[in-house]
Amino acid sequence: MYEDKQSLLEAFRYYAKQQLTEIVRHNKDYKKQASAINSSIKNYKDLLLSRLDNTAQIEHWSNERKLNSILLLDYTMYVVMLEFRNKVWPYEYMAFARRIGELWEPFCKEPFYYPVKRLSIITPPEFDDVQANIKQNVSAYVNSLNVDSATKRNLHYYYSIPWKMVDSGGIKLALDLHFNQNGINHNCDFKSGFSSNEKGNTNRLLLVASIYKFLDANEQMILFVRQPEAQNNHYLQTLKNSGYWDVYCAQDTYQAIYAYTGFNLRNWLDNNAIWEADVDDQLRKRLIDQNILNYLIW
Repeated sequence: MYEDKQSLLEAFRYYAKQQLTEIVRHNKDYKKQASAINSSIKNYKDLLLSRLDNTAQIEHWSNERKLNSILLLDYTMYVVMLEFRNKVWPYEYMAFARRIGELWEPFCKEPFYYPVKRLSIITPPEFDDVQANIKQNVSAYVNSLNVDSATKRNLHYYYSIPWKMVDSGGIKLALDLHFNQNGINHNCDFKSGFSSNEKGNTNRLLLVASIYKFLDANEQMILFVRQPEAQNNHYLQTLKNSGYWDVYCAQDTYQAIYAYTGFNLRNWLDNNAIWEADVDDQLRKRLIDQNILNYLIW
């Protein structure tokens, strides 16, 4: 079952149909219906994933075989989630674009969790810890200077001023993915695309990258983008030209994922993710009518 797309689609659709009948019976608000059916389908996927894990462990599956099945489980869940959300709340342009971005990121991260090549997922640092370490080092340096006590106090005071302007709670160093390979930390962010409202996110990514580079010049900052480069605006170019970020778009993203993980996600998508054929007639017609079918080009 876990390696058969049609069997998984049938199982998800059968379960979702039963759940939706109960959801609609008890709740007439279409937004709450959409949220409830998405949650139900996700819970069913978690149940299937638990069973898959047990089977893989008992039968000693390789990471590559397990990853193939997990991706198929994810993909078929996505198809049915999109279908049933559309049944209770038909998709419009912005909602569908946002949703595809939400689904694409975790899908692309799976090869890093079950890599063919050797790598390890790592935990990013907390900014408060980084801040405390910098302060401690500077304080020790100032105290070591061969100057009088008054001068040292003034140096400590003036050094503290910029820190008071920093809202440490607002700086998060965690990105979408962090891994170590061959002794080098890689800090990754995934974006479906860059549009006119990306100024705040662009500034955040520049700030976070500058902090990582300050900590260690060998820290690698990687930006994976779903859309081709030409379809993104100047905010992407700002990041690309910053000197901080290695930017990969569209097919280059999949080539980079292959290089890091050893798993050919592009090939997997070409052979399995046939979106237009796999979604039901109702959703396909809606996407064509709204001219948003192109968002399913992964």
